[in-house]
Amino acid sequence: MPGPSLEMEPVEPQSLKKLSFKSLKRALDLFSPLHGHLAPPDPESKKIRMSHKVSHEYLGTKATTSRPLSEANAVALDSRAQPPVPPNTLALTGPEDSSDLQKGGAQNALAVGPSIQPKALNDIGLPSKSTAVVSASGSSERNLSTSAIMERIPSKWPRPVWHPPWKTYRVISGHLGWVRSIAFDPSNTWFCTGSADRTIKIWDVGSGRLKLTLTGHIEQIRGLAVSSKHTYMFSAGDDKLVKCWDLEQNKAIRSYHGHLSGVYCLALHPTIDVLLTGGRDSVCRVWDIRSKAQIFALSGHDNTVCSVFTRPMDPQVVTGSHDSTIKFWDLRFGKTMLTLTHHKKSVRAMAQHPKEHCFASASADNIKKFNLPKGEFLHNMLSQQKTIINAMAVNEEGVLATGGDNGSLWFWDWKSGHNFQQAQTIVQPGSLDSEAGIYALSYDITGSRLISCEADKTIKMWKEDENATPETYPVNFKPPKDIRRF
Repeated sequence: MPGPSLEMEPVEPQSLKKLSFKSLKRALDLFSPLHGHLAPPDPESKKIRMSHKVSHEYLGTKATTSRPLSEANAVALDSRAQPPVPPNTLALTGPEDSSDLQKGGAQNALAVGPSIQPKALNDIGLPSKSTAVVSASGSSERNLSTSAIMERIPSKWPRPVWHPPWKTYRVISGHLGWVRSIAFDPSNTWFCTGSADRTIKIWDVGSGRLKLTLTGHIEQIRGLAVSSKHTYMFSAGDDKLVKCWDLEQNKAIRSYHGHLSGVYCLALHPTIDVLLTGGRDSVCRVWDIRSKAQIFALSGHDNTVCSVFTRPMDPQVVTGSHDSTIKFWDLRFGKTMLTLTHHKKSVRAMAQHPKEHCFASASADNIKKFNLPKGEFLHNMLSQQKTIINAMAVNEEGVLATGGDNGSLWFWDWKSGHNFQQAQTIVQPGSLDSEAGIYALSYDITGSRLISCEADKTIKMWKEDENATPETYPVNFKPPKDIRRF
């Protein structure tokens, strides 16, 4: 005879939420014999929790603004007696009726019961979407179990200093080719520019009049520097030549031979009689000014060395290259001290701050700030110029100017990285729009005038707008939400 047929009882379909609450209730029944008591604190986990408490002094003030929860509210989960719980939280109870669980579960809230003393929970409001109400004893100590429910730090980004906008006040035309380089005389009475017309022209700063034209290079002149200790000016060009000019006789008195290809950048050491030139042969060469001897060939870059600056202290030489790296060099041994690989594109321009121990480097991907002497990355500038940046300069007031291949001249606040002005150069009449390109930038010695050397064969002089006020040109600044740490 066939046995009695066993009919399966119909299983009530249960929601995932309900099942999870049941599981939580079972776990609590298993592992917590005394309801209302928390498990004894584990010193190891407390260490981990406290490690998240890194220098957030503002937590104390934030804790005072959040809602206190009484013990009765945390344990009894009667939805009518319960104060409003942040949505998306999970309530854990003792062995009460599961119908109470459903009520608490409707809020989807987790409130972990406090210790026996009826102290108010030190509830720290967590502004993330999945928030947890985490209990603590009366002290304002932060009890977070995982980094996933860490608080979002309010922005401590420095507010930008207000700077007046800059405007063009003079256009100088005189060169017959692209103007590629500029250097100021330490007395601030004249400046010199090098051009693709193979000449160096010397101009009066005050009037903008031409004082002198020097010829001698047979290719465009890419680098210029004026000595503050001698009556010498140095130039470098695509013709592989590095020349020293005596400005008392107005003629070239020395040439430094050794580069195997065009020379793209040039810098004078501030304290010793040493000249540095970088070029397409991927080497930065160190020259003795007087004897014309090459002291070092600083080799290590994989591509053109297109920017260089020097300092009196280590690292005394910093070079940027088309291989997208920046190298710090030890001038005593001619060896690399450090290589910065933060950029993704060629580092065509660098600018050292005249007062602070830091510098900025510009690439097509970003403008980055590093400190000196260790080369630690500070931050990116808060906007992207989205063009090849050929030149940059910074003055003592902390105004950083960057000039792009598309003729854009952007002004930045050095401290905060805020871009407070986006100017566009205007080509001189008769030029193509595509000739709007800035190849060199330099502030005068006072930092009150900026000079840009451009592809339309002009030199433009910029100054701050005297009539601008913080009311007419307010700072439109939003602190960044997330700062890339590389």
